[in-house]
Amino acid sequence: MTSPTTPASPAAPLRVGLVGYGLAGSVFHAPLIAATPGLALDTVSTGNPERAAQARAEHPGVRVVGSPDEVLARAGELDLVVVASPNKTHVPVATAALEAGLPVVVDKPLAGTAAEARTLAALADERGLLLSVFQNRRWDNDFRTLRALVADGSLGEVQRFESRFERWRPQLKGGWRESGAPEEIGGLLYDLGSHVVDQALVLFGPAVRVYAESDVRRPGAQADDDTFLAITHANGVRSHLWVSATTAQLGPRFRVLGQRAGYVKYGLDPQEAALREGLRPEPGTPWGVEPEELWGRLGSGESPLTGGGTPVETLPGDYPAYYAAVAAALRGTGPNPVTAHEAAAALDVLEAARRSAREGTAVAL
Repeated sequence: MTSPTTPASPAAPLRVGLVGYGLAGSVFHAPLIAATPGLALDTVSTGNPERAAQARAEHPGVRVVGSPDEVLARAGELDLVVVASPNKTHVPVATAALEAGLPVVVDKPLAGTAAEARTLAALADERGLLLSVFQNRRWDNDFRTLRALVADGSLGEVQRFESRFERWRPQLKGGWRESGAPEEIGGLLYDLGSHVVDQALVLFGPAVRVYAESDVRRPGAQADDDTFLAITHANGVRSHLWVSATTAQLGPRFRVLGQRAGYVKYGLDPQEAALREGLRPEPGTPWGVEPEELWGRLGSGESPLTGGGTPVETLPGDYPAYYAAVAAALRGTGPNPVTAHEAAAALDVLEAARRSAREGTAVAL
């Protein structure tokens, strides 16, 4: 048995305890952990009997327990805890895991406030433990392609970044994500907004000003389901970000305008749909690849919908890269792929957006 702060030997897989087996745990984390060389899904906690049976069926041999406390009771036999339970549990479960001496991955959003995120980051730094945030959309196929275009200068100096994560879900699904209770940290601003804000900050750096409009559109809804954010970055780039469950006609996922050219991309990365269908990434098998007709277009002076621009091959999506990077970080051979300090910076923006929408004014950071 190894100590909780000392990973297993290089030849042995790192043993992972997963807290939560809802959408995040069952569709994203468990399959990606199981597919990552050097990681082994050891324990899953869920208080739902149907989800417990699902976990056993999907991951034969996994230990299933009823609570996070039962996961942490085995701290000496684990090398990593992944927190994929509802948002309101992220801070207390991550805190308890760090205090038990275990490295932690937390699904986004890391916390409800930037202050809580920075307190968690300080605890992890004090204990010398990894604290990473699952911002999987950094490994979306379209975002990987856009990063490459920005980096190689194809767009010239970027002036405006438009990003949309829109859905058409006129009927409520229920559950904590749609709850208006503040402690639940529900609503699209903190759900999909965590992704689009993180991507904007990765591409264009710190925000200095935030304006937002946030609405509750659907009958019976309690939390925001149609939100717009405008971010002014320190380098002068403006990011316009939409997250919505009430969009009857979907806009482009990205429209990025530079001094030299623009890039427009429709459609969502295919990895979530593949994971929901039960497909799994396997070595030597194409993953995260989309057909040519979905490639974005790069050009100037004409709409891509009328033939303007040149198709740009979309890089494959690569969610497996996140957990491969986590495994490398735990073994001391690579950096933390998404730090808690980065998550706190995104939460600064989300908190400013909430205040802006409430007060009807822009907020300086």
